[in-house]
Amino acid sequence: MTFLPTDEQRAFARSLDALLTASDTPAAARAWAGDDPGPGRALWGRLAQAGVWALAVPEEYDGVGPLPVELAHAFVEVGRHAVPGPAVETVATAALLGELARLGDPDPAKRLLPALAAGERTATLALTGTEAVRHAAPYALDADRADTVLVVRGEQLWRAPGHGPVRVSADPARRLARPASGGELLAEGPAVAAAAGRARHWAMLATAAQSLGVGLALLDRTVAYARQRSQFGTPIGAFQAVKHRLADTLLALEFARPLLFGAAVTMTAGDLAAAKVATGEAGYTAARTALQIHGAIGYTEELPLSVWLRKARPLRDAWGDPATCRAAVLGAYS
Repeated sequence: MTFLPTDEQRAFARSLDALLTASDTPAAARAWAGDDPGPGRALWGRLAQAGVWALAVPEEYDGVGPLPVELAHAFVEVGRHAVPGPAVETVATAALLGELARLGDPDPAKRLLPALAAGERTATLALTGTEAVRHAAPYALDADRADTVLVVRGEQLWRAPGHGPVRVSADPARRLARPASGGELLAEGPAVAAAAGRARHWAMLATAAQSLGVGLALLDRTVAYARQRSQFGTPIGAFQAVKHRLADTLLALEFARPLLFGAAVTMTAGDLAAAKVATGEAGYTAARTALQIHGAIGYTEELPLSVWLRKARPLRDAWGDPATCRAAVLGAYS
């Protein structure tokens, strides 16, 4: 059995890389963090045309999925190019609604999924009050920018009427808010809690893929800087200490990669937790390496590198921090 990507999957990843390279995503991320979501929404539409959001949506609701392996490839590129917005949460919403439909309640899926697949609407999701999501935070990412804010409270799925005060995380492009209480009850019963657990699995996969992409982008930029920055008449990349640090970072990222795609194949809780902790730690390692090798310039807001530096730590902890994921791995395989 081989787990190598197919030619179609490689071509899909290359096409997304080309699309995002031409889209100036760092500028869109900075605008999203400020008061201008326009460039981010335009980017969202281009990703929809490429089929990214449809990957988590079942075919009967105008999607092409669920295709977790292809989604992992797509979200590596989303992370590599620092795409802003509730991308993971939109995928998690699609997974929740699709699973809810499979378990016998298709009405919310019929109402919401076609627009999500087409990129006409964005969604964010907060999971609270169930055993499957007991470690989830009560905040919804980009609740102030998303068109649809969904909340799972125990065995109830609500469409929130709004949100509370917005909090900015370590990454200014990740805007957090508590969804407002009340709203429209979309579904209730044990199926909601089961679907919430499935949504969390897809969120873990997408976040892990983003972390890997962020780490790869940071490593690429740091290697390029080490080649051009000279000290004592020699590029700093020629120094053994720098070489070793870059090599360690590369090893961490490359060892995390098969865990990610293995988890995309199995979609089991233990494999997803292992992939999440490996990619999150590797991406954070890449951020620390980038900051150290860039020196004082790495701290500056003007340097494009800061867009990726600020993503590594929040992504490491989102949808399952390292301690939670390690405990899940031990529980699954002990």
